[in-house]
Parts: sequence; C-alpha cells; structure tokens
Amino acid sequence: MCRAGGEQVALCFHKAFPEAPIYTQCYQPQLTFPEFKECDIRTTWLQNIAKTDDVMKKLFYPLGVMAMKSHDLTEYDVVLMSGTHCAKYVKVSPHALVISYSFTPFRLAWNPESYAQYAESGWFVKKVFDLVLSRLRAIDFKAAQRPDHFVAMTEETADRLRSAYQLKKPLKIINPPVNAHNFFVSDAPKPYYLVVSRLEYYKKVDLVIDAFNRLGYPLVVVGKGLQADEIKARASSNVTFKSGLSAQEIAEVYANCRAFIFPQHEDYGITPLEANAAGRPVIAFGAGGVLTTQIPVTDDPAKATALFFEEQTVDSLINAIEQFERIQHRFDTTFIRQHAEQFDETYFIEQIRSFVRSTYQQHYQPDQMAIK
Repeated sequence: MCRAGGEQVALCFHKAFPEAPIYTQCYQPQLTFPEFKECDIRTTWLQNIAKTDDVMKKLFYPLGVMAMKSHDLTEYDVVLMSGTHCAKYVKVSPHALVISYSFTPFRLAWNPESYAQYAESGWFVKKVFDLVLSRLRAIDFKAAQRPDHFVAMTEETADRLRSAYQLKKPLKIINPPVNAHNFFVSDAPKPYYLVVSRLEYYKKVDLVIDAFNRLGYPLVVVGKGLQADEIKARASSNVTFKSGLSAQEIAEVYANCRAFIFPQHEDYGITPLEANAAGRPVIAFGAGGVLTTQIPVTDDPAKATALFFEEQTVDSLINAIEQFERIQHRFDTTFIRQHAEQFDETYFIEQIRSFVRSTYQQHYQPDQMAIK
C-alpha cells in the first residue's frame, strides 16, 4: 500500500461497509494512510518478504499472483474488489456476487510502453519482457472473466476494460472521490508551482523539470519513486523536492501553490481534484481523466478550474504556463473549491453502497439473506 488514489478508494469502501475485512497483498502502516490502522486488514505471506512498494512490484510476477491466490474468500456472499490486477486472483465462491472497481486494465501487461524499464530496453530484453508479459496478459484476462459486474472510473477507462477483457456486460461509471474536507483555501498563495506525483516514467515529471529549468520559476515536487534520482539530478536550483509529508503538510503545500502542474495522461487523477479542493487551478495535459474532472479555460477563467496544454512537450507546457501567468488573477478560488466538492467522498460512498445493494438484490433470490 501507498498514499494514492487506489488507497483512497479502498478507504471509502471501508466507510461504506465498515464491518467488512480488507484483504490485500501487503500492508505497511507507515507507507499509507493512517486510517487503515482502524481496519481489519488481512495480508498474504508476501507480507513477510516485501517491506516496500518497490520490492512488492519487483516480486509481483510470479510471487504476487501466487500470494493473492492464497486468499480464500469462499465464505463470502459478496466480494467488492478494487485495483487493476491483484484483487482478481483471490479465491471466491462460484455463487458469490463479485464486483470489480477497476481503475484500468493491468498497465504492465496491457500498456508496457508506459514503463521506462520496457520502453528504454534493447531488442533482446524487450523480447524477454514480451514473453513474460504475454503470460501475464493471459493470466489477467482469465481472472477478469470472474467478476459479475465491473465499475469503471470514466468512459475512457470503461472502453479500455471492454477492449482488453472483451467484456460484453454493461459497466457502471462511478468517479473516484476526493476528500475535500482535508484541504483548505489560502488567502495568500505563494509564487511556487506544484507537482504531487510518484516519480515514475509515465508520470512525465521529467518534462516539468525541463520546463522549469528554462523558465526559472520556483517549483515544488512532492513524491518519490523509481525515477527519483534521475529527476533530482536534472533539476536546477529553483526546484525543491519533498516527500513523506503529513496530511496537514500536504494540505498546506496545495493551498499555497500558484498552480498545480499535471503533465501525464492519467486514467483519472485524484491530485488535480485535490488542488481544486484547495482552491488552486490546474495546468494539465488535456487528455484522460482531466477531461472528466476539470473545466478548461475557454472565454472566462472565473468559470474554469484548469488550463490545458495540447502536447506532452516542454514547449507546449511552457506556453501554457506563460498563458496562465497572464490570466492567473482571473481564476475564482471559490468556484474552483465548489467544483471539487462535487467529487467529495460522501457522494462516492453513497453511490458504491447503493450499487452493491441493488446488484445484490438482482443476484440473489428474495428469500435468501439480505445484505446489512
């Protein structure tokens, strides 16, 4: 576990059904949200080996798959899953109602080009990767046939799930939540721009670094990841790196930024909504989840939450930042905050609870036990 959107969704599942245990591959309390300490969390034997998120990723195939298969959930009538890959491997009763809230098809198996380890490999290494990934796709595809219902974040991710898993059944769309109450609006933001992200290849943080090296504006980068050393080495002195921040410190760094930078094509992206919850506008690559969660500038910035750039290039990002510098005073922090509140976790929890109850009633005969 880490501190990311998937973990926020899991916490909301817990709030919707607080008596239900949480089954996961590994759990390290210090690496994720403190609220999980109050939950009934049940891990696999991999817990004794994988002490960090990076180690867990490296051991995923085949140990991660094997570990999740050791979870026996056959005693349950309803299994609510969350994730992209691991959850699908648990053992469930053939009669159980299985609902999968799936963020996207397993990225490593279905979109390996988004990983630096694959994209930057030579011909021979890619051939070895392809052999392993073909096996992973087969395993993932088979496991994806078990859920009775899929829930997707957006229409785009729903289309990916249909394509990868050849799904014929309808998909429910429920947008992931933002914990708006965790953030506040500052009366006097500071001049720095902000990135909050895992420092991974597909997150495109290196693109932001290159842009701010040229601009010279102050930039704060919050996060860690496999690309951390490389990104820090290429950054100029106007870039500050932070990690391991508390919830209060995260709220403060959002509230006091000039704008939030979001350079990646993300399946959804919680961080732009977190910035909005702090009343801050977003400068984003105009593709993926931000098309669902953000209102781009057209004529009136006061009725917008974001400014989009069209290409994932340094020049395109710099042009957007320079445009933002000219119109920044016209954004309305109250409007931006109210927009984020429409995605608050209270709505998400109610939608999930309602969907599980309704599908339960359809799945089981009325004379069988009712879900509490």
